[in-house]
Amino acid sequence: MSSRMLRPVRADRRTTSPRSAAPLGRRLPLVAAAVVAAGLTAACGPSSEPAGSAAAATAGQSSQAFPSESQSATASAEASPTASASPSPSASASASSSPTPSRAQSGSASTGGGSAKPARTSAAPAPAKVPGPGYDSSADAQKQIDAALRAAKADGRMVLLDFGANWCGNCKAADKVFAQSQTAGILGASYHLVKVDIGGNSSANSALLRKYSPSGGTYTMPVLVVVSPSGTVRTDTHVTGNPSLTSEGINSFLRKWAA
Repeated sequence: MSSRMLRPVRADRRTTSPRSAAPLGRRLPLVAAAVVAAGLTAACGPSSEPAGSAAAATAGQSSQAFPSESQSATASAEASPTASASPSPSASASASSSPTPSRAQSGSASTGGGSAKPARTSAAPAPAKVPGPGYDSSADAQKQIDAALRAAKADGRMVLLDFGANWCGNCKAADKVFAQSQTAGILGASYHLVKVDIGGNSSANSALLRKYSPSGGTYTMPVLVVVSPSGTVRTDTHVTGNPSLTSEGINSFLRKWAA
């Protein structure tokens, strides 16, 4: 009786096993996924952080793995010798536009206000004009003497009055010496020469002779009178006598009264 009852049970197991085969096949992918997840958990270890921190950790790892743009730019600039050696166009422009102090400015900045002023050099006055030979009877002798005195006050030279006549032989001899280069140089450097004609009928010129040679009497021409810039008579050859009418005599006379 028992043997009869076991056979249906075995038959039932045989008949039921094919039915459960389909659902078990459908559950196999889920079981495999669970096994894979369990394997990953065992490999990585349990995580004590919440689920939201995983994304932050992943972002942090990615930021550590990849350097920032500024770091990469710095590294590329250090690695490239050409970029570090050649200045940028803006730097070149700023360097070229910046003014550099000139030598004159640097010299004035270094010396400051204590720069020495150049010494003033007084140029020697130009030689005075020496009249030619002869005497001009039409000239205004008084005006000529006044102009010579003004020039003497300005440059410190003496005034030499030469009273003579065109027909006087001694006056012509003196004119020849005055024309010589050495005597003309002394005259131009130290005197303003005024020649006054007293050989004619000019009362004005005769009055000038008596003014500057007041001793009177008979005059021996030429009469040479040296007058200072202030108008004072220093010497009168009508009183002292004429020097030798040679270059030595006249030059010695001129040098003596030029000081």
